[in-house]
Amino acid sequence: MSIRRCFKNQLFLFLILMSCGLSGAGEVHAKNFLLVIDPGHGGKDPGAIGRHAKEKDINLKVALQLGNLIKRNMKDVDIIYTRDKDYFVTLKGRAQMANKAHADLFLSIHTNSVASRRQPSGASTWTLGLYRSKDNLDVAKRENGVILYEKDYKKEYHGFDPNSPDSYIIFEFMQDQNMAQSVHFADLIQKQFKGYCGRKDRGVRQSGFLVLREVGMPSVLVELGFISNRTEESYLRSSKGQYTLAAGIFRAFKSYKEEEEKRKESTALVGVSAQHVRSHSTSPIQNKNLNSKEKIIFKVQLLSSGRKIATSDRRFKGLTRVGYYKSGTYRYTCGDSENYDVVNRLRRSLSKRFPGCFVIAVQGGKRVDIHAAINQYRNK
Repeated sequence: MSIRRCFKNQLFLFLILMSCGLSGAGEVHAKNFLLVIDPGHGGKDPGAIGRHAKEKDINLKVALQLGNLIKRNMKDVDIIYTRDKDYFVTLKGRAQMANKAHADLFLSIHTNSVASRRQPSGASTWTLGLYRSKDNLDVAKRENGVILYEKDYKKEYHGFDPNSPDSYIIFEFMQDQNMAQSVHFADLIQKQFKGYCGRKDRGVRQSGFLVLREVGMPSVLVELGFISNRTEESYLRSSKGQYTLAAGIFRAFKSYKEEEEKRKESTALVGVSAQHVRSHSTSPIQNKNLNSKEKIIFKVQLLSSGRKIATSDRRFKGLTRVGYYKSGTYRYTCGDSENYDVVNRLRRSLSKRFPGCFVIAVQGGKRVDIHAAINQYRNK
């Protein structure tokens, strides 16, 4: 072989090795975690108005403080703000930012208010769901009322009226596949609000928030406190109060992200065969095309866990047909039935015992799209 041909062969081999090396390097370094921080209201929409402050200003200041804490302490996290100054953004526009960027988590920051002589106080964190009380509905009405600032809101939101309780019936059928993670993040935030921030704990709640309905990732909406309460308004507009609240949310986010990383590592290391998954009720595949010949079974998904829990565990005491499937985490279900209404009533009765529980649909051993399943059930 000539020296020139030998050199060409060696050069070709070197280029192949370099190409493989570069490709491998790209796979080793995973993309950063992407958090969308959504300061509610803004611009022509002031949000709730107190004696001395406006909600839009408090939301933005806490959001920017939170973002700065994350940037300084978590280099593997990227942040998108739906707004970083005082301007108006539609609810759908906020959600579209998160969806287009394929964000990992969506956090909407708000400040509460009531138009009465009552002086409630405290912080709460909300996930998507059906309202359970008039107070929950009032909060959703107020936050969704931002769409009234939009020109064609009835067309854009398919006739949704933020002031009509009937419009919220749709959330009965909005079974969010990210619900478990959303509720867990909400719970972490509330623990920090109570323990680290020293705020009155108003708990994790659910209601029909349009901005949460539109996003395709785990999402929560926080209400930092009541601007209608003079004492709390003073705290909310103070630099110390805003920093403390931002720091509390930061601590919760840090815990959530660390847990997510451990969960993903565990999933990657362990792996689950399709046969193993099928033997425990369902697969994690979301099918929208239903098979008309096979029965659709509805179940209540109770909770998820990073480790396996025995179905005889005391948490499931009194429940029948408890099963699980694995999709990243172990997900536990009960109440198998072809009757959606029966299972949905069961979900309601279990909602206090298992906050955030929701209905899933299974066909042929595979989890299928809940909306398509409900439509098929109703048509029958």
